[in-house]
Amino acid sequence: MAVIPARYAAERFPGKPLHPIAGVPMVVRVLERALLARRVGRVLVATDDERIARVVEAAGGKAVMTDPALPSGTDRVRAATEGLPAEVVLNVQGDEPLMEPANLDIVAGFLLEHPGFPLATVAVPLPDPEQAASPNVVKVVRADDLAALYFSRSLLPYRRRPEPSLPTLKHLGLYGYRKEALARLTSLPTHPLERAEGLEQLRALAAGMRMAVLDGAGDSIGVDTPEDALAVERILLSRPRRPEA
Repeated sequence: MAVIPARYAAERFPGKPLHPIAGVPMVVRVLERALLARRVGRVLVATDDERIARVVEAAGGKAVMTDPALPSGTDRVRAATEGLPAEVVLNVQGDEPLMEPANLDIVAGFLLEHPGFPLATVAVPLPDPEQAASPNVVKVVRADDLAALYFSRSLLPYRRRPEPSLPTLKHLGLYGYRKEALARLTSLPTHPLERAEGLEQLRALAAGMRMAVLDGAGDSIGVDTPEDALAVERILLSRPRRPEA
């Protein structure tokens, strides 16, 4: 099961889920991409606003109303899946209309086949030094068994010496949880590392929860501002039209 948290009152971009991307509301673009994943049986949009719910339902999707006071998208995912049968739950970012559906399959498949990991996410190589140094791009380092060691907005790892076999990895904001791990994560208090970096996933690492970092099938672009939306729209319109499968 996949859940797309969609909150109306984003601080930097109010109404972002309903912003049109090439004529289609962003949340519907993300929903359409998520529905292309082959290992996801059901996709829900968890929202706090009736306007978003109506748009999702009109597009043929399923919306679940959640409390506007919930502190994070992860809490919204848990609320939307409470009482629903699902061994694995995916948290799909609602502001990535270019999201690669195969990444959902990668995360879902790994968790179904590797019971030793309660959490999983994806990352892609980041060859651009400017992006690697940007605090707006989250980097991750992982152990040989794929377990996340740390996430940071700083350059990670710091390279005192060149190491060609160690690529810089960009973290993509897709998460998979076992149902019990999602319940535990949302019950934990925020951690100083989480607050310092502004990265919720550090709460899980600080609590000793293992998170697999898997190789993603493709990068994605998050939309945080109207300017980002225009950039994504240009990319979308520049792509050759092809049938979705």
